[in-house]
Amino acid sequence: MLNLIQEIDQLWEPVYPFLAKHIAESYGRNDGVILEIGPFCGVIYTLMAQGVGSSFMIGVFPPEMTPFFNDGVHKKGLAEKISIIETDQSLNGIQENSIDLVIFRGALFFPSLFRVDYQAVNRVMKSGGIAMIGGGFGKCTPPEVIRPIAERSKELNLKIGKIEVTAEQVKDDIKAGGALVDCKIVLEGGLWVFLRKG
Repeated sequence: MLNLIQEIDQLWEPVYPFLAKHIAESYGRNDGVILEIGPFCGVIYTLMAQGVGSSFMIGVFPPEMTPFFNDGVHKKGLAEKISIIETDQSLNGIQENSIDLVIFRGALFFPSLFRVDYQAVNRVMKSGGIAMIGGGFGKCTPPEVIRPIAERSKELNLKIGKIEVTAEQVKDDIKAGGALVDCKIVLEGGLWVFLRKG
C-alpha cells in the first residue's frame, strides 16, 4: 500500500505547479504558516518555490510515510525549511491556532485509511486561516498535463481504496463532525472543501 501512495505522490509532480497556483489564488497571501497533511503531500514544495508562505510543515500520517517525506525534503535540500511532524487524523502534536493554510489532499476519498476530522483542522488554524480539503487536479491544470498520468492515477487510487463521494455526502459529514466553521464546497477542478476560521 505505501509503495502505491509513494508512486502517486511522485506521479503527480507535473500537476503540483498548477495545483499550487489554484491553492495560492484561494489563499490570497504570500506569508503565513503552511501545513500539508496526510499521506498525499507534495504541493507544499511548489508553494515554497513560488514564494507562497513563510513557514512550512508536513503533518504525516500514517507514520510509515515519514521516511518517504524525510527523504524527500533532504533530496530537495529543504530539510532546514520544512518541518516533518508525525501526527494522525486528529492532528496531535500540531499546536492550536498556529496554522494559516491547511492543505489536505485526498482527504475525502479514502475512508479505509482515515477520516477528515474537521474539528481538528479548525483547532489548528489561526483566526482568519483557511483550509483546502479534498482532491482533484485543480482548476488551473491543463489537459496536456493531466492526460499522460490520468489512467495510472485512477488505477493507483482504486488500489489504495478510493471511493466516489458527492458534495451532499461531504456536507453531511461536516455537519456530523460538529465543527462550527464557515465552509464552501467547490466542484471546479475536483471536489474541494474550503474552511475559513473567523
